[in-house]
Parts: sequence; C-alpha cells; structure tokens
Amino acid sequence: MLTKKKKLSKKEIKEDKLVSFYYKAYGFFTENQSRVLTYAGIAAAIIILAVFYINHKNQQNKDAGIQLAQIIEVYENGAYLQAIEGQAGTKVLGLKKIIEEYGSTENGETAKIYIANSYSFLGKPDEAFKYFDDYSGSIGIYKATALAGQAGYYAYKNNYEKAAELYEKAAYVSKEDVLNPDYLLNAGENYISAGKNKEAKEVLDKIKKDYVNSTAFREIDKYLAQLDD
Repeated sequence: MLTKKKKLSKKEIKEDKLVSFYYKAYGFFTENQSRVLTYAGIAAAIIILAVFYINHKNQQNKDAGIQLAQIIEVYENGAYLQAIEGQAGTKVLGLKKIIEEYGSTENGETAKIYIANSYSFLGKPDEAFKYFDDYSGSIGIYKATALAGQAGYYAYKNNYEKAAELYEKAAYVSKEDVLNPDYLLNAGENYISAGKNKEAKEVLDKIKKDYVNSTAFREIDKYLAQLDD
C-alpha cells in the first residue's frame, strides 16, 4: 500500500542538496580515477574536487547577486517588509529567502545587511541586530555597517561603552569608507555618555585632525565643550 510522502524540512532539504553535491563530485572522481591517479596522483584528485566546489559556489554567488539586485529595487522604494518577505505572485525572492538559500555566498552575506537595515527602519531592533551580528562577508563597507548596526543596538540598550567601542572599530575597517568620521563622532558621543572622557577626546581629536572637510568636523566642538565642563 502506498504511504503519504513525507514533506522534507528545510534542514533536510539543505542536507539533501549537500549529499547530492558530494555524490556528483565523488562520481566524477571515481569515473576518472584511473586517469587521475596515473597522471597526477592523489593531489590532482583533490584539486579537481576543489575546482568543482569553487565553480559551484561561484554560480551560487551569481544567482544570489541576480536575486539581490531585483529585491534591492523594492528596498530602495521603502517597501521594507516586502523586501524582507519577497513579492507575492512573482519569482523575486525576499531578503530572508536569499539568506536561506545563499547565505554562505558573498551576495548572501550582503543580503544580511539589507535585511538588518530593513528591520531597523521597521522599528524592530532585535531582529536587525541578529543579522548585523551574523554578517561575516569580506566587503569592508559592509563589515563597518554591521559593526555600526550593532553599536546602534547597544546604544539603544543604554550600553554606551560597548556602543562606543563598536562605532570606533567600524571607523577603522576601511580607509575608503566615507562614513568613518560619522562613526568616530558616534563613538565620541557614546564615550561621553559612558563617562569615558579620555576616550571621547581621542576619537574627537581624530576627526579634528583627519576629517576637516566632513560634516562630523563641524559637530565636534559642542562635544569637546562637554568635556571641558
């Protein structure tokens, strides 16, 4: 008698994809084992499997980039909930789904920044923090954004010293980041709130020395005045 087919969980689906990939790679190796071992040995077999894996990851990253480009248009129009969940009745994936499907790729990691920002705009700081904290991509400006996002969360929780440290850390991730003086200014403000006047003066002086043309530069005097009180 036929039984009802069991619906696979997300975890089982991911595991099944991983198993399928392994057996494709293993099958390729066993079919070509004699030639591989004859001409290049075990090292060559490892290289072949590595190339197979890298090509697979590269394609996933490209697919994630296509999906991300489509949903960013929704995000930029201010439809943050729709950006998170996706467009109903279309094949456009939401940020949440992109992360589920491609979270281990660079573009999948970038989606975490956009979803964190979306939750921030929707007034959901706990959800935003989860994705800022989970970001592990390699793009400098997004690393800094993730740190600043976490800093904003700690400031919201009145943990000013932790917020200041993260803002300061964000300012040193990439020299090309135009937000660096703003991160330093936020660090200084939070150091003041934490009663860390020495640390506050150091970051404010950094703005005064290195970012004379920034908006933050025009703000520092009022903060330095607080340190003189």
